[in-house]
Amino acid sequence: MNGALKKAFQEAAQLPEDEQAEFAEWLLAELADERRWRKTFVDSQDMLSAMADEALAEAERGEVKDLDFGKH
Repeated sequence: MNGALKKAFQEAAQLPEDEQAEFAEWLLAELADERRWRKTFVDSQDMLSAMADEALAEAERGEVKDLDFGKH
């Protein structure tokens, strides 16, 4: 465990029991969300690559328009 994480847990250990439980639930939920995000990102690489290839091919064929964000 690195120093920053150790310090964070030492600080959390000073909280009242109910706040420690809330903190633990929050941290576990954040870690689970991060794992889901990473898995989703990794699993989507083939699809994202195919979409990029398609967009580049469309651009090469002249099938795209430049966006002018200044127009309303």
